[in-house]
Amino acid sequence: MPAQQKKIIFCIAGVFSFACALGTAAAIGTQLWIRGTILCKTGALLVNATGQELEKFIGEIQYGLFYGERVRQCGLGGRPFQFSFFPDLLKIIPASIHVSVILFCMVLIIFALVGTGFFMYNAFGSPYETLHGPVGLYLWTFIACNLWLGISDVVNISRVLSGSCGCLILILFSSEVKIHHLSEKIANFKEGSFTFKTHSEQFADSFWIILGCSLVHFMNALLIRFAGFEFPFSKSKDSATTTGAVDLMY
Repeated sequence: MPAQQKKIIFCIAGVFSFACALGTAAAIGTQLWIRGTILCKTGALLVNATGQELEKFIGEIQYGLFYGERVRQCGLGGRPFQFSFFPDLLKIIPASIHVSVILFCMVLIIFALVGTGFFMYNAFGSPYETLHGPVGLYLWTFIACNLWLGISDVVNISRVLSGSCGCLILILFSSEVKIHHLSEKIANFKEGSFTFKTHSEQFADSFWIILGCSLVHFMNALLIRFAGFEFPFSKSKDSATTTGAVDLMY
């Protein structure tokens, strides 16, 4: 492939990677990770509410990684409450999982920015060794996509670090919400006489932004392959000795 086309491809991949960093940073700061409704079970049982009457006992809840809001409905109108995870809810939520999600989001931003730098350097600079050439691109791209793909060499580690962070974020947050019933724990926090139960919940915009960022990192790996560079783990040992010369040629 001509050098000019390679530059264009690397520039596009760099822009995508930078957009992922911005998108992840924006997702961390919002409370649009989960939207749902909460049923005031105690109040509904007291009046034996059914049908349309039951709607008077269904409140709303939405939250992110740091704070959120819920509307408490127990038959007397909605009462909004603001809450924060730190330090208020640390005693009732799986804190280790929640903190891990935040840390992996930070790591994803860092890897996406490093990947952006590598793409731009390969587009406008003159790579002089393997790490600055295709192997470096694969490394930081794959670090931001899938951790369970396997680690056989340096390039697999890179593939494992960009995409894997996004996947781990989705898996950990999903387990926190679904397996540990995070919404119910938040709804019943400091509730003495009333018991609340999750009526419905769905992942909101920020969650899908993280998923989109993981897919973009995977797409960037395909762009590198489209530029004419073989996946490092697919090369034979005989071709390993020519890697430095290939980097210098493009």
